[in-house]
Amino acid sequence: MENFGFSMLWYWAAYFIVTSIGVLHTIFNIVVLNMKSMKDSPGMGEGYEKTKSWHPLYNIIVFPIFAYLYFHGLEAIKLSNVIATSLIWGTITVVFDFIGWVLIKHPWSLTFKEFYIDYQPWITFIYITIYASPFVTYGMINLF
Repeated sequence: MENFGFSMLWYWAAYFIVTSIGVLHTIFNIVVLNMKSMKDSPGMGEGYEKTKSWHPLYNIIVFPIFAYLYFHGLEAIKLSNVIATSLIWGTITVVFDFIGWVLIKHPWSLTFKEFYIDYQPWITFIYITIYASPFVTYGMINLF
């Protein structure tokens, strides 16, 4: 894989932005739209629950942009690099999500069931989107 450091820079920037958008969307729902928070309702609360269907959309928009930024910095975009980027970005997301949202306990952490069963089909769509983003970007670059 070429420029692994830049790949990680763009990956973590995308991950941070997508996560921030999700958190801000939840806060907006609670504060502005007066939806129930996790303190006022079971699970993560109405404010969060109403954002779930939007999460794949955030990823569909953000991750291909950052894949483009990464690929744009390469001398040539090879299919092998696209495949490696897909596997690395997707797998890091799966592992980091498990550690950061399930294993490490914090006010917004979820149980295994809440994250991998109750969050269906959204979490699956998110992972598919992240794994597919380098290929989508590669296809778009080759079209234009």
